[in-house]
Amino acid sequence: MPLGDPPGWKQVFADDFTEGDVPLGSFPGSLSAKWSANYFDGTPDTAGQKNGGRSGYYPSKVLSVHNGVLDMYLHSEGGVSMGAAPAPKINGDNQPPYDSQMYGMYSVRFRSDAVPGFKTAWLLWPDSGIWPRDGEIDYPEQDLSAKFFAALHSTGSNQGSASATFQTDASFQTWNTATIEWTPGRVEFFLNGKSIGASTSGVPDVPMHYILQTESCLPTCPNPKTQGHLYVDWVAIWALR
Repeated sequence: MPLGDPPGWKQVFADDFTEGDVPLGSFPGSLSAKWSANYFDGTPDTAGQKNGGRSGYYPSKVLSVHNGVLDMYLHSEGGVSMGAAPAPKINGDNQPPYDSQMYGMYSVRFRSDAVPGFKTAWLLWPDSGIWPRDGEIDYPEQDLSAKFFAALHSTGSNQGSASATFQTDASFQTWNTATIEWTPGRVEFFLNGKSIGASTSGVPDVPMHYILQTESCLPTCPNPKTQGHLYVDWVAIWALR
């Protein structure tokens, strides 16, 4: 896990999940100074808001910490596919949004089983909640059985589609580090330290917060027997000086 302040940045969060195990059903438990489950059990995810709750966030059934990783156990119960969307807390902030800031660098190391029907949309979401007007930044995004990409949703838009996307050749099935650098008028995406692209058009200029949003049913729900694990090795966040 990277520690310290690169030129122009001040580190405000770092966690490599080595402070103790948290069993399934107890998240965030001993990590509550650094993490929130963010959504309570039964909160519909993006697709669940349209499919009657057949997919949603169930942190008590999905999230645990062991062996130095955050483990997301992605599966279905009773016809409902279950994901989670944990959020880091900057400086132990206990009021949502937990990691709000204007501009920042966000880096995460992760690996997943191939779990078709489940996906990541790890994102910066506007504190205002006004979408699509205030934009959105996603990386990594994609079904866990496919190669992931980065996406920018421009500010000022009245459409939900991404204004810029940057495809990688990387699979979730190997360890990767994804980094977002969000600065005034520019957002750049890095994979394992190498840039995969940048955009200078429609870059969000409002406070945003970071969520490890992991969901399902976009576009197709998983087979009820599909299950697997997504592991997060560490998360590090910096503020722009």
